[in-house]
Amino acid sequence: MCGRFTITLDALEFQKELQRGETPSDWLARFNIAPAQPVAVVTDSAARAVIMMRWGLIPSWATDPAIGNRMINARAETVTIKPAFRRAFEQQRCVILADGFYEWKQSGDKNSPKTPYYFYLNGHKPFVFAGLWEVWKSPENEKVYSCTIITCPANSVVGAVHNRMPVILNRKDAWDWLEPHPATDLKNLLRPYPDVEMDAHPVSRVVNRPENDRLECILPVAE
Repeated sequence: MCGRFTITLDALEFQKELQRGETPSDWLARFNIAPAQPVAVVTDSAARAVIMMRWGLIPSWATDPAIGNRMINARAETVTIKPAFRRAFEQQRCVILADGFYEWKQSGDKNSPKTPYYFYLNGHKPFVFAGLWEVWKSPENEKVYSCTIITCPANSVVGAVHNRMPVILNRKDAWDWLEPHPATDLKNLLRPYPDVEMDAHPVSRVVNRPENDRLECILPVAE
């Protein structure tokens, strides 16, 4: 799964690396993005403008928006058949900007606290997750835009800590993901990112609390 991630780099670095469009004026570095918080999303491969959505997909048919708290991730293996994600996969795909994510490793002693690890690309380059988005209307006709991150089996780097990882797309695949390609072609993009292009290190348990959104979260610590 993917339950926390970061977007620490300057907006211009994302623009250069990903060739994306307009950025929100209130862009801020984030060291500990948690579910239900706003995340930076692109839905249009032509304009490539960045918009903000709530992390945790709320299906259009939901009666209670709290369902989004359980839908921060969608499994690549079932994304075309699960009722909550099937329509979004067909019509409302997105990419979610990031430059790192966290997973937690259980030690041999299950009574011991888990150790958080920070994962990122070599050179700490920006990237995007494959995602889906939806729009939900409240009884008061208020629109809520939300999204989910697609996960797949882990590569060897992430697999040393957790058995699943978010789908990371390279620059070409990111924009292909947003195009109206056949479902088979789109599914082929939902694969583990090459392990030779990734790195990781253990970080402080300060990241366990979402309110701790600061540089300390990503700094290496001894295992």
